[in-house]
Amino acid sequence: MRLTHIFEAGSGFKILETTERSQTGLLTLEVGEATGDKPSTHAESDQVLVVLQGELTAEVGGESEVLDIGDAVTVPAKTPHRFINTGHERAITFSVYALPAFPPDKQSD
Repeated sequence: MRLTHIFEAGSGFKILETTERSQTGLLTLEVGEATGDKPSTHAESDQVLVVLQGELTAEVGGESEVLDIGDAVTVPAKTPHRFINTGHERAITFSVYALPAFPPDKQSD
C-alpha cells in the first residue's frame, strides 16, 4: 500500500497514483491561473474533479459553472474542458481519471 497526503504533494499538477485502470492527480491553481488557454480533452479517460480548497470556474462541454469547496464535476472522455481559478485564494483540486490520462510521472510546477 502506498499512501499520499494530498496537501503535502506541492503545487502545480502532479500525478499521485497510477494503476492499470485509474489514476489520481492533484492540481493547484493560483488566483487567475487556468489549466490552459484553450480547453483540452482526454481521449479515453473520464475525469472526476473535486474542489478541496478555493473556487474554480469549470468550462465543460460548452457549459460554465462555478465550483466551490466540496463540489465535484465529471468530465466524460473526449469532452473539451478547462478550469480557471476565479476565486480570491489558491484553489486545490483532486481528480480521478479512468483510464489513466497521463504518464505516471507527469508533473508541472
